Amino acid sequence: MTSNTSPISSDHRWILQIRQTINQDIEEDIDIPVCIFSVPTSLASGKPDCYIPQQVALGPYHHWQPELYGMERYKLCVAKRCQKQLENNSLKFDQLIDQLLVLEPKIRACYHKYIDCDGETLVWMMALDVSFLLEFLDVYAIEKERSFTRVPSRISHLVDYSCQAFAHNAILRDIVMLENQVPFFLLENMLEFKSQHDSFESCKKSLTSMLLGLYKALSPFRVLDNEFNLDQSSQDCTHVLGFLYHMMVDPHIKNQHHQHHDQLSTYQGDHDQEQEQEQVQVHETRHKLKQSVDGIISFFKRLLLWEPLKLIVSNTPMVRLLEHIVSNDEVKQELNVASDDKLPLMEEISIPSVSDLVKAGLGFSPSSGGIFTIAFDEKSSTFFLPVVSVDVNTDVVLRNLVAYEVCKASGPLILTRYTELMNGIIDTKEDAKLLRERGIIVNRLKSDEEVANLWNGMSRCVRLTKVPFLDKVIEDVNMVYERKWRVRIGKFIKVYVFGSWQFLAFAAVLLVLFLMSVEMVSSVTRFIFMFFIRSFL
Repeated sequence: MTSNTSPISSDHRWILQIRQTINQDIEEDIDIPVCIFSVPTSLASGKPDCYIPQQVALGPYHHWQPELYGMERYKLCVAKRCQKQLENNSLKFDQLIDQLLVLEPKIRACYHKYIDCDGETLVWMMALDVSFLLEFLDVYAIEKERSFTRVPSRISHLVDYSCQAFAHNAILRDIVMLENQVPFFLLENMLEFKSQHDSFESCKKSLTSMLLGLYKALSPFRVLDNEFNLDQSSQDCTHVLGFLYHMMVDPHIKNQHHQHHDQLSTYQGDHDQEQEQEQVQVHETRHKLKQSVDGIISFFKRLLLWEPLKLIVSNTPMVRLLEHIVSNDEVKQELNVASDDKLPLMEEISIPSVSDLVKAGLGFSPSSGGIFTIAFDEKSSTFFLPVVSVDVNTDVVLRNLVAYEVCKASGPLILTRYTELMNGIIDTKEDAKLLRERGIIVNRLKSDEEVANLWNGMSRCVRLTKVPFLDKVIEDVNMVYERKWRVRIGKFIKVYVFGSWQFLAFAAVLLVLFLMSVEMVSSVTRFIFMFFIRSFL
């Protein structure tokens, strides 16, 4: 019966929401951008479990998944505890619901997808989810005396102050997923409602304290003490994942943008000019080599048609082999195909692996800070990378931060570019091992192979981007690497010997010419010898 009435009620609910939205004059009240997105398919298809909650659903996107219903009783347990706290202030949970109902249009405006439920259902859902989330985040408050904090025994295995329980880490991964976010203003309103005697600024500072502790626990980069600013850290943040992204990237974007704005145009122009010159040189070299091979082949064609030569060596094996080479259409086709430059995949970063860089004499050293401390010193040939800690949560955290950056960012995809850089320099477990030994990777996984798989498994970006300071570092690394003599020799052999049909054809012709010369001398010598023998006889 439920399945029969569900479509009707859903359609009717949709009509009511549309009518209410049109009739209400709420344009001024809902002046906020969408901040909770659906993960792009191109990213989610690589590893769906990193984007779909496994333990707890927060918000409407995954609320109706049956496999997550088990957590609802724990949410009710937290809500009952919240009710008792409200009773101490002569308040009721229903009053909180009434207050949140006013915010329903604003809640819906935060989500990218249409929310197919009525307003009261949505508000109750959010109230339970926000209560649970605040209870969980309370573990990470960095300015709180925890000796008086008591967690109900029913949820003690979920909310763990030691942050070591398996279930705790599973929920931790869920609350940083892009599709599992709740608007930041709901957390602030809930805290303000529960703390009637505290000011809004005090509640906001308390929430920021929790989130800073969470950032310290989840950030893969080294966290500096001067990053903790309770007054500035949560400004302009829209949800928990947005806060983490803000702490890792946003505080530096403005300075870096102004610093590299002029550098971008200059670097881009020089970079494009160098690429064009290199392509012209490669094309000219291939063209000259092809002309040489064509000239040699044309010479041998005329040589094979010379009548006196035919009388002497017409049936020798080497001549037949040479005829096959100079008349084989397949070789001609391969020569023509090889003359076309192969364009690399645009989303790939062209940079050697850690092992190749180390073999060429380049060094690696940890930098003191985050992504914006990435640099390359040409004098010492040292590549400076931030210290990154890799544990069971890192994969989910980085993937969802990248997804959030791709969905919301209008500027350069800085974090995405960093993951692509690490993807480019780490190909095998040996690369991960070298970075671990140099203090750049702190491995809390089981093996170096798992670290390599983590970076190699990162999905590529859904759109191209330019990050001036990172692109400049990559360019400098490649330039110094390609100057090394062993790299030049290896590249020459790879491109112009093993990767060039013109060169191989030229070498084959020379070899055949040498063998044919030996055979011709042998044939002429044998002819003269037989002539003298017959003369004496």
